[in-house]
Amino acid sequence: MKKTIFALLGACLAVLAGCGEPTTNAGKSAHILAMGDSMLAWNRADDMAIADQVEKILGQPVIDRSVVGAHVIYQLPVSGKMGMKIVNQYRPGDWDWVILNGGGNDLWLGCGCARCEHRMDKLVARDGRSGDIVNMVSMIRATGARVVYLGYLRSPGFGSPIEHCHDEGDELDRRLQKMAAADPGVFFVPLSDLVPSGNKSFHDFDHIHPSVKGSTAIGARVAAVIEAAGPARGAN
Repeated sequence: MKKTIFALLGACLAVLAGCGEPTTNAGKSAHILAMGDSMLAWNRADDMAIADQVEKILGQPVIDRSVVGAHVIYQLPVSGKMGMKIVNQYRPGDWDWVILNGGGNDLWLGCGCARCEHRMDKLVARDGRSGDIVNMVSMIRATGARVVYLGYLRSPGFGSPIEHCHDEGDELDRRLQKMAAADPGVFFVPLSDLVPSGNKSFHDFDHIHPSVKGSTAIGARVAAVIEAAGPARGAN
């Protein structure tokens, strides 16, 4: 029963969120792609999501295909193809950069941020050199695009449903940093220091997802990485 409920929920979220922006039309002139879960997709209805902020700062189009509720590890075939499996959000294109996140839902919804060792290892190994996230990043890097991989917003407290996920978030960050260190074309952007203790203004009403202020701040960090590294496709 529990699996059925999650399956239905996942399918509904994928339909409601769509699969992000199509890559036709605007995608022909875009060289930045965003893929991931609700942290990226949040505020998109108001054109204030992270990708929108990057687009405004850099002055170039960003195609955002992130999907609310998406996972890195996802077994259901239909909704997975619709974007609930993050790797399936990718579409071929002349991408200079791919903005990417994922793993939070796998730990929070997949194992309740408790006894997650096996799932964490499946996402990314302790040394940052294997796992489903590493495979996804390697696939993107093989196209010549560089990758900005985002960490997660930390809970502001105040009864947030993800308050108990702090340790898992720290461990995931450590592993993602090691992954990025092994490839000069991968840039890890941590967000663990973004939210001041007790400050609710970076989160939406649910204390999980970013507010417009949060999306704006994250977008600024991503844009700064891209600006500093430069636009040349396939460069290291």
